[in-house]
Amino acid sequence: MEQNFRKEGDSKEILQLVTFRLGKEEYSIDILRVQEIIRHMELTRVPKAPDFVDGVINLRGRVIPVLDLRKRFGLPVNERTDETRIIVVDISDKTVGFKVDAVSEVLRLAADKVEPPPSLVAGIDSEYIKGVGKMEGRLIILLDVSKILTSCEKESLAAVNKAVA
Repeated sequence: MEQNFRKEGDSKEILQLVTFRLGKEEYSIDILRVQEIIRHMELTRVPKAPDFVDGVINLRGRVIPVLDLRKRFGLPVNERTDETRIIVVDISDKTVGFKVDAVSEVLRLAADKVEPPPSLVAGIDSEYIKGVGKMEGRLIILLDVSKILTSCEKESLAAVNKAVA
């Protein structure tokens, strides 16, 4: 069986992705960037934080800024539901949480099923997007976690961390 898998997948790189929803669109990030996925919890607001930072959480003794990806991408803000989740990720040696509408699944996608990003996808600037994956009639937008924040915004987040530390 192992041999058969290798034959089919010889030149195929398989991506492992955590998929989530913002509105009706499906997005994903590389599973290796994800530390954990947690239920939404009460946030502590931080004065003068960038508008897309909802606040900070205390996760087992670590203070983590939580970014609302809807706000970050310029999408209409949504009310929190029972499905709202925070995806805890690493960005440039910093731990942050991404607030999303719902986490869908972890899936495996062949790299050859991913196309380069169009210049504008679902109203989101393509600089954040690695590509668009096609799987069983679904389109999944692959996000580049390292580009979701500019260097200036990363510095702002560092200032948020210092302010609450």
